[in-house]
Amino acid sequence: MSLNDVVSADRVHIGFFGMRNAGKSSVVNAITGQNLSVVSEIKGTTTDPVKKSMELLPIGPVVIIDTPGLDDEGTLGELRVKKAREILNQTDIAVLIADVTKGLSKEDEELTVLFKERRIPYLIVYNKADLTDKSAELPAEMKSAEQTSENQKTTDQKTDNLSAQGKRICVSALTGEGIYELKEALGDFARANKKEEKFVVVDLLKPGDLVVLVIPVDESAPKGRLILPQQLVMRELLDHHYAFVSCQDTDLKDTLCKLSEKPALIITDSQAFEKVSKDTPIDIMLTSFSILMARFKGGLQTQIDGAKKLSSLQDGDTVLISEGCTHHRQCKDIGTVKMPGWIESFTGKKLNYRFTSGGEFPDDLTDIALVVHCGGCMLNENQMKSRVKTAVQAGVPIVNYGIAIACMHGILDRSLEVIEASK
Repeated sequence: MSLNDVVSADRVHIGFFGMRNAGKSSVVNAITGQNLSVVSEIKGTTTDPVKKSMELLPIGPVVIIDTPGLDDEGTLGELRVKKAREILNQTDIAVLIADVTKGLSKEDEELTVLFKERRIPYLIVYNKADLTDKSAELPAEMKSAEQTSENQKTTDQKTDNLSAQGKRICVSALTGEGIYELKEALGDFARANKKEEKFVVVDLLKPGDLVVLVIPVDESAPKGRLILPQQLVMRELLDHHYAFVSCQDTDLKDTLCKLSEKPALIITDSQAFEKVSKDTPIDIMLTSFSILMARFKGGLQTQIDGAKKLSSLQDGDTVLISEGCTHHRQCKDIGTVKMPGWIESFTGKKLNYRFTSGGEFPDDLTDIALVVHCGGCMLNENQMKSRVKTAVQAGVPIVNYGIAIACMHGILDRSLEVIEASK
């Protein structure tokens, strides 16, 4: 697998956590062989999570995330710690960095509890080995861990796939001691926890099926490029030798007339769902990129159930509209303009709205009646599942754009036919 094969959202995300001046950034730089993070003796040099997409052998394509110290102080420090903990929502493998001369702090121990609760595979790395006489000065928890490591490893492998969970490694970012072993351990974790291959659309098709992709190009379309779900679908179809035809929503009727073969499936941008549904013959299955992304990222059924809330919204209810990416808002932006308009037209109610974008998603949904989320193409699977889980635990329905739009236009059942047929 090469660097160009995997988009950032689908790479293995490796988060580095720990106290200030434990040497997180130094270890990150040593592992990557780059000056990815600023290193300083001054506490709190890393003020925000730093991300880097790269190829890291022996794992392959990864996203490396360096986080602020867990013991940062003051109001800004609390915000930085909150950001560091939010990174857990997108972490596939966690690396806890501790100063070997100090051992694990209370905050470190609390973090390992979170790793276990969320079933995140993790390593504990003691940095600054060059400052110790290893035979005499290793932290007590590391000495005891060394004595039981083989038994623990066997137990872990028998009980679940978190092989070598909590394994401890001693390194020196300064001299390079133990860095190779750390990279190999990360590779072992990645292999042991490799996820089953998932597909966006090809597992819904039969060999030889023809697909039509409807891609509107309006003022909200990015200039000179396609959005990620469209790219993912096209690349997957090409990789598996499926033929497809692309057109705008205004050209769909003419395109279908020109085809000598009836397409098995039409996939549309959700914004054009209503028109495309009218122009698509009833014997051709129809869905949207957004619905396919909900299936791909997880939580499809929860979001289908969440669509039911649209018809029971009341005056004064608050709807949270959340997007996983940040982009320049335009006059007909789907999240802040079109979606509220569609919802109010469908419900006939006067509603309140909150908007979030990028990595921002509220922990407290007390005042929210419904979460309407984008397809989540810029979020990894863990992030999207975490947001769905947050809503479910709060008892708040959640639905994504494509499912909501299909529901409001009365075509949700039709847009799910291809998924139901595959079962």
